[in-house]
Amino acid sequence: MFDRPASGTRALLVRIDFGEGETGSRLNELKELAVSSGATVLGVISGRRAKPDPAFFAGRGKVDEIAEQCRLTEADLVFFDHSLTGVQQRNLEQALECRVLDRVGLILDIFAQRARSAEGKLQVELAQLKHLSTRLVGGWTHLERQKGGIGLRGGPGETQLEVDRRLITQRIKRLNAQLAKLTRTRQTQSRTRARAQVRTVALVGYTNAGKSTLFNQLTRAQLYAADQLFATLDTTLRRLPIAGAQKMVLSDTVGFIRDLPHDLVVAFRATLSEAAEADLILHVIDASNPQRDEQIDAVNQVLAEIGAGGRPQLRILNKIDRTGLAPGIERDGYGKIRTVRLSALTGEGCADLRAALAEIFPSSAEFAANLSPNLPEPEAQSFQEDDSAQFFSAPPESC
Repeated sequence: MFDRPASGTRALLVRIDFGEGETGSRLNELKELAVSSGATVLGVISGRRAKPDPAFFAGRGKVDEIAEQCRLTEADLVFFDHSLTGVQQRNLEQALECRVLDRVGLILDIFAQRARSAEGKLQVELAQLKHLSTRLVGGWTHLERQKGGIGLRGGPGETQLEVDRRLITQRIKRLNAQLAKLTRTRQTQSRTRARAQVRTVALVGYTNAGKSTLFNQLTRAQLYAADQLFATLDTTLRRLPIAGAQKMVLSDTVGFIRDLPHDLVVAFRATLSEAAEADLILHVIDASNPQRDEQIDAVNQVLAEIGAGGRPQLRILNKIDRTGLAPGIERDGYGKIRTVRLSALTGEGCADLRAALAEIFPSSAEFAANLSPNLPEPEAQSFQEDDSAQFFSAPPESC
């Protein structure tokens, strides 16, 4: 769909500060994204502006500076840590005489590389097509011509732009239809688990927070886990046996990131439905990251966007082996579980998480044993959807 950066691509990174601050942390994240895409980072160019330039996004002087660095370093790709319009991207490529990719395009490219399942590939293609459909004007140079010749006509007076849009629209409709079938399949599986009284626990978190490592630690699975952004893309479910607890299924899915493309969130709605319909969300947080509060906000924003903002949530402070924090369970003033501190890499604190889950979702026998003799016996489904929320305090503003 997009021209993927080849392995060894030489890239420059550009970040313009419009008064938001945090330029350093954003640049570090952009470097990780570039490396994850397979590019070699040659240098970083930053600057400040009051507002984006309509034609080049950066000012003309900054564009000249970037062009000079492209010539000196022989870079063949420039990554902008911003969303560019089609016109801005076209003008920049002409001025810099090399390819230009914005943050959205870079994230979509990484997703395209990491998608393994048929569902994941469909969702990535849908997001790419939606992104491309808004950029046709800036991405083509032959749009003023009409097709001609026998069998090549796009229709009476139909321009190449109109043909491209029509083809993209048709493909988007087909992809939406295929994903709708997959969504119905997931809904059927979810209803089956509910009838079998199986609790669903979903791992969510900022990308590279350690979700897949924790998933492997809890389920003894062998998911690919690496110290890189978006190492895991496709959703995986495994049984989570815990003594004294109800039957559970644990799901691991794609990590979130700041400014996650909206089209990507919409396209992956079927995959992210595991989190939206979960009985409990385990929000995995990188305790060693100085920007963890901003990452928490970014994750909660995406959860709200997919309709999971009101789901019961338990925070997992991961990577305590890098911070010196002790493993354990944090409770609020009412004794409700608030946070579990652990290291998914070393296994420290994982027993505390299992104990917390057993306390939150006790087996029917243990739950009945704790009831007063004057109370009626619990029904087969011990807790209703809203009942599980009583074990949690409201998510704190920051860790």
